[in-house]
Amino acid sequence: MQKKLIKVHPSDNVAVALVDLLRGETIAVDGEELTIQSPTQAKHKVALADFQEGDSIIMYGVLVGKSGEFVDKGQVLTTANVKHDTARVTQKTGSIEWTPPKVDGWKDKTFMGYHRADGQVGTQNVWLFFPLVFCENRNIEILKEVFEKELLNKKEDKYRLLLRSLIHADGEQDVLVKEPKQERVFENVDVRFISHQGGCGGIRQDSESLARLLAGYLNNPNVAGATVLSLGCQNLQIQIFKDALASINPDFKKPLLIYEQQKMGTVDDMLSTVIRESYEAIAAANEIERKPAPLSKLSIGLECGGSDGFSGISANPTLGHTSDLLVALGGKAVLSEFPELCGVEQELTNRCVDDEQAGKFLSLMQAFEKSAINAGSGFDMNPSPGNIKDGLITDAMKSAGAAKKGGTSPIVDVLDYGEYISKPGLTLLCTPGNDVESTTAMAGSGVNIILFTTGLGTPTGNPVVPVIKVSSNRELAERMPDIIDIDTGAIIRGEKSIEEMAEELMEMIIEVASGRVKTKAMQLDQNDFIPWKRGVSL
Repeated sequence: MQKKLIKVHPSDNVAVALVDLLRGETIAVDGEELTIQSPTQAKHKVALADFQEGDSIIMYGVLVGKSGEFVDKGQVLTTANVKHDTARVTQKTGSIEWTPPKVDGWKDKTFMGYHRADGQVGTQNVWLFFPLVFCENRNIEILKEVFEKELLNKKEDKYRLLLRSLIHADGEQDVLVKEPKQERVFENVDVRFISHQGGCGGIRQDSESLARLLAGYLNNPNVAGATVLSLGCQNLQIQIFKDALASINPDFKKPLLIYEQQKMGTVDDMLSTVIRESYEAIAAANEIERKPAPLSKLSIGLECGGSDGFSGISANPTLGHTSDLLVALGGKAVLSEFPELCGVEQELTNRCVDDEQAGKFLSLMQAFEKSAINAGSGFDMNPSPGNIKDGLITDAMKSAGAAKKGGTSPIVDVLDYGEYISKPGLTLLCTPGNDVESTTAMAGSGVNIILFTTGLGTPTGNPVVPVIKVSSNRELAERMPDIIDIDTGAIIRGEKSIEEMAEELMEMIIEVASGRVKTKAMQLDQNDFIPWKRGVSL
């Protein structure tokens, strides 16, 4: 029989409702009887003791808030009776011993990837088109229409077919379920396009930051090469982009085509040249074939979005154990979203391999939070209405669950936004908690697979990195099957362990990395790209 309440950590003074609870129900928790004082929806938290005003609320073994008023034992916690609060962290106070999980069954496994000259291995082979400045977005859109229609023969879109049937009233109302036929010209290369609103008009630092991000995309192992459009007069000059690329990879060898409109005359002259030369480069990229690679060549990004009260006890810990498995195999894992690490700084600081990394992490966290406060906000404003409705009532509570994605391994490196991963092991990357800004940044830092947990549902994808969507609960997986790749709801129901779900996820990662399975985001053509301007974005 499924449990009704779960106490996540031995020192917690709250428990999570796994099912809807009725007022007056008596439930055993840790051998003690608890009477529910108010109707409590699944995913919300119940007090395991009487709280006086100002008492500490402990969950996941850390401070996640303070009681704002007297709270009876057995009462549900809400934004009305709990306030955000975290422990103040100033330095690394110790080290955490790590026992790697057993990986004997994974050591000899491989994935079929695209091997690059610099030793990186891609899970995709993408020819990328992007502009250095928003002025070129229209030309990028023209190229997108031309290349996608001709290289994929995308003659008809199923939604255009639906509208056509309505216009002509021919009674063909089932066209939505008919997939238009597609015939690929090239089998081993995908062509993707990104646009943005940056590159000029803002502060110079924003353009330099964008240059590093775009350079990271080009250096990402999933990218075979790129066509880059420049206007000519913008802040993000071609040389700034080249310098950023050289700083990431001084020995960069991928094909790179750059065009400057103000030097080429008419739009027709430029686009005709771009199409001819890019086609030849894409045809050459198509000659690259997948070959076996060890799992140590995988670099996973760990992301959550649309989180709920189950995320921190099912989907996120599943990612955490998966991260530990990959790290034990010599691979790389990246944990980002700094506003969603608020409250667990001490644990993360102590997991850093040395004082230098610990200091950099705290410095980036404090600078980020200060910028939010200076703008009249703060990390406490991070939880969305959806988060709160589903049980994540303080940022620290949300963060403590979000941090579970990073598993238990040592933190080998800490990177600021736009820096590129280089060390095997777990890395922290400074990004906002905004889903797309964070996934955009992780792809720019070199991950070749992104694992994305969600409890409420989000269609987020990425133009160059496959995004595997992991649901925290069965109801979501059944309600939105078109966006969910794997469901960890069996953990909530007590049918599977976190370790078992992580093993399933590892198998799926290998299939996706080898190109044998397309994620739901890939099937939907969900290619999101939002650079962070380093202003306040929570």
